[in-house]
Amino acid sequence: MTSITSRIFLLFSLVLLFGCKATNVARVEKLIPTDKNLTEETVNVNTIKGHIYFLASDEMAGRDTPSNELNIAARYLATTLERYGVKKIPGADSYLQQVPMKKITPATSGTIKVENTTFELGKDFLLLNGENTDLEGEIVFLNHGTEEDFKSGNAKDKVVVTLAGYEGQSNPQEWFYAGRDKQQRGSDFGAKAVVEIYSNAQLPWSFLLQFLNQPRTIVDENDPDEEKDNTPHLWVNAGDPAAIAILKKGQGSRGKIQVSGLKEEKVKTYNVVGMVEGTDPAVKDEYVIYSAHYDHVGIGAADAQGDTIYNGARDNAVGSVTVLSAAENIAKYPTRRSAQFIFFTGEEKGLLGSDYYANHPMMPLDKAIYCFNSDNAGYNDTSRVTIIGLTRTLAQPLIEKACSTFGLDAKEDAIPEQGLFDRSDNVNFAAKGVPAPTFSMGITAFDEVVNRYYHQAADGPETLDYNYLEKFFKSYVYACRLIGNTNQSVFWIPGDKYYEAGQELYKF
Repeated sequence: MTSITSRIFLLFSLVLLFGCKATNVARVEKLIPTDKNLTEETVNVNTIKGHIYFLASDEMAGRDTPSNELNIAARYLATTLERYGVKKIPGADSYLQQVPMKKITPATSGTIKVENTTFELGKDFLLLNGENTDLEGEIVFLNHGTEEDFKSGNAKDKVVVTLAGYEGQSNPQEWFYAGRDKQQRGSDFGAKAVVEIYSNAQLPWSFLLQFLNQPRTIVDENDPDEEKDNTPHLWVNAGDPAAIAILKKGQGSRGKIQVSGLKEEKVKTYNVVGMVEGTDPAVKDEYVIYSAHYDHVGIGAADAQGDTIYNGARDNAVGSVTVLSAAENIAKYPTRRSAQFIFFTGEEKGLLGSDYYANHPMMPLDKAIYCFNSDNAGYNDTSRVTIIGLTRTLAQPLIEKACSTFGLDAKEDAIPEQGLFDRSDNVNFAAKGVPAPTFSMGITAFDEVVNRYYHQAADGPETLDYNYLEKFFKSYVYACRLIGNTNQSVFWIPGDKYYEAGQELYKF
């Protein structure tokens, strides 16, 4: 009897002991909560739905850059940051950073005439930079238009003709940058115009026409207090060898260039920026950037149902709300490092907002230890999160831990041939040296599932899997907290394309 009583007493003692231990653990977690617990405190599927359904509603008309609806979205994001307790950047009077842009409507008519040869606008040549013009001048051919070529030739008051790009270059994108150099060089040397002869199999003339000979929006970097450089810069198709031979001949031949119908309109558009100060005096001067673009492509061709509004739920209302979720969480439960939240305009027009911000930062970039961007095309695998650039920074274990905690696999980009790392806003920070991957929904290919919605009118908020998104958002916010609190480096992996830029930025 005594033995049975002792055993019962021991059993109840163990129950009480473990019960107390469990209670104490719960109390300790409440007093000293983990980053996982704090993530779960704020990330709520109904909040996620509310934001996405607003940003991707028909009333927002696809959030084109520029548009009134995009500016309404900017105000919505700004007031939401304020409601969450996110602060303005010190010295700023608003959450809005104006990004000066201009909308360019292409010229409607134009000719280049050399001797008995005429090049027609659109068919034979394009105006890349400059205004409506009517000029005439002697032609001089300066090879590839390098600094040495300009110095060796007499370009003043002449129409300078060069081959497009520089010797050894084959990438059309490099030719664009080279063309900007030549236009500036032409202006510096007093040329009347710079004409480049274009022939590149990677980007045929027909595709170039489709890309450039349509209305476009660009960042307007012209200082109103400085004299504007209006030196015309043109590309001429090399398709007619006989005509090109006449253009290249120079030696006393004269050219007459006429272009008309070009229109430029200055427009207002904004990045939305806020910050939360860190809690640790030792590292709060450092900060992590959490970013996404909030624009989409606006109104387009009607689909089979007659819908013309490209709502952009996946691309990129989801990414914007991912960052909003991080803002709500970190404003309530700040991390050791400071946090900066940026919503970019004009991503769909060529990464314009992020390019402008990276060149006009509101906080010193050399104090930004990481840029955790969120952008999406779509998803076809709800068991994973695709982190474009996952294996390129030392933050990989933190991101993998965050995703696995909420039942998702963190995977590197499965389609590197698409060049996605360099096609989103993160690349403008990477180019400066800031480690900058992109957090995306699970995508393994641009297959039928993804293409059904990618840049299509079908991409509405009602088509999303919110059970998956809740795990996706929690994974991002938890990863943000781990990165913001870590003691370890989150720098580039040695040998990465942007490793040396990072060394230069941070003075390693």
